[in-house]
Amino acid sequence: MVGSIVRTIVTAGLLCVGMAAYAGDADLILLNGKIITVDDQFHIAQAVAIKGSRIVAVGKNAEVRKQAAAGARIIDLKGKTVIPGLIDNHAHWIRAAEHDELRFDGVTTRKQAVKMLAERLRSAKPGEWIATLGGWSEEQFTDDPRGFPQDELDRMAPNNPVVIQSVYNHSYLNSAALKAAKIDESTPDPTNGKIEKDAAGKLTGVVRGAGGVAFVAAKVPLPERDEWLANTRKLVTELNSMGVTGWMDAGGRGMGPKHYEPYKYLSERGELNIRAFWTTIQQPGTPAQVDEVLKVIAQQKPFQGNDYFNNLGWGESGYGPVTTQLLRVVSNTKPEDMLQFKRVAVALAEKGLYYNTHVEMNDVINLFLDQYEVIEKTVPFKGFRWSFSHLDQIDEVQLERMKKLGMSALIHSRPLIQGALMHKAHGDKAWDMPPFRRVQDSGIRWGLGSDATAVTTSSPFYTLAFAVTGKMIGGRKVNRQSITREEALIAHTRSNAAIVFQESNLGSIQNGKYADLLVLDRDYLTVPADQIKDIKPVITMVGGKIVYEKK
Repeated sequence: MVGSIVRTIVTAGLLCVGMAAYAGDADLILLNGKIITVDDQFHIAQAVAIKGSRIVAVGKNAEVRKQAAAGARIIDLKGKTVIPGLIDNHAHWIRAAEHDELRFDGVTTRKQAVKMLAERLRSAKPGEWIATLGGWSEEQFTDDPRGFPQDELDRMAPNNPVVIQSVYNHSYLNSAALKAAKIDESTPDPTNGKIEKDAAGKLTGVVRGAGGVAFVAAKVPLPERDEWLANTRKLVTELNSMGVTGWMDAGGRGMGPKHYEPYKYLSERGELNIRAFWTTIQQPGTPAQVDEVLKVIAQQKPFQGNDYFNNLGWGESGYGPVTTQLLRVVSNTKPEDMLQFKRVAVALAEKGLYYNTHVEMNDVINLFLDQYEVIEKTVPFKGFRWSFSHLDQIDEVQLERMKKLGMSALIHSRPLIQGALMHKAHGDKAWDMPPFRRVQDSGIRWGLGSDATAVTTSSPFYTLAFAVTGKMIGGRKVNRQSITREEALIAHTRSNAAIVFQESNLGSIQNGKYADLLVLDRDYLTVPADQIKDIKPVITMVGGKIVYEKK
């Protein structure tokens, strides 16, 4: 068990095989550190040698130093902790680059959020949109847990459209945004949304519901190609500064080829400083739309990219009407809709494609598993590493059923900003949503991720902290399914490497693997648990290249 792992300090030899072939070839050496390898034995070493993009030796200072080539760069870590680069198994960062958002990730006071908005407005051009498309909730503000009324936004931003979206629940707009978006008292409510009005029929500046949030987000103008590319570079740098070196992207609202093009462009030029693995998303809502999706599946060819940008298969939504919602207790379980879901799953199994499905509530998990067990008998998919994302209410029996199907569990930190809302919606059940400890103890292959950017914060150290402490942003305890910090780190590195089909290349600091690693400003294994969220990299390395260095 991970929780009982002894943190072994390497005292003899190197943690590598066949190191003589690399003797004297390393061009970068890290010495005098605490190297948390996250290998199968969770060894701790002192030094790492890197040649080009890969690790060639891990072990004691004296032995690793011998691997240096003439003119090799030597970095004295001075006791700092090093961990593998953090991999997120479910995020929406490809979409996030469509806007240079103002983000309230980790902000614990409304006063600070207002200050950040004011600072952004001071540098904005007249007419420039200021958008915050989720990643926060009112409940994370410890001083004043409320949103942003229209009159306040109008005073702050008379000349700039402002939209501030809280999770997927509602969006706050100022008058300039309402005008630019052409929303007035005569505008009909969007599907699954409501444009709020006061008793006199005047707009309040609030648009509610998931459909309303998507309706508003679609009104924010998309940038031209050069600006979009610049946004992508900036976002990648921000993710590197947080410790993210790779992720699996689940697509999302309104996405098309234009969203993927900047990443593909940077990857082909050798300029993408992160690894973006992605799944194709289609969200059919009718049987006729499923017919069209089946044609797309028949032409799908995954794994045509490289180790920086690659399609893995299919993901997120099989059939839109059966998609569950975290804050909705009742789910759609209509047999006719499950039949359409099954049609998509069968086509993916027949094509031999990886499939990741969004599902949260216990009753729907059962229904999905019922369909998969039938499919497995006629179109075996056990070797394709299918997975479920979220699984907030999964139980022990369902985990065993998943294991028999060769599936993985992808678990996420959405209660970081939605924990209080989850308790309102689900009562005492929310204490075990998601059930980190239950999943860990089941023995299933599982990984830790965020589901950023709309429904939680992006920082992986916040995700690690939540899995260990159960505390949402602002400090409120909302989850009792905590795991150890070692278990959490494995789930965010080595386990996720397998989930993105990169276990031979990523996830641990070992000979032959890519040199994706973080040098930290404090020791992950010994810092007080409440401070895990505050850990920051001083160096982030991807493929042997330093892509971020704290100044």
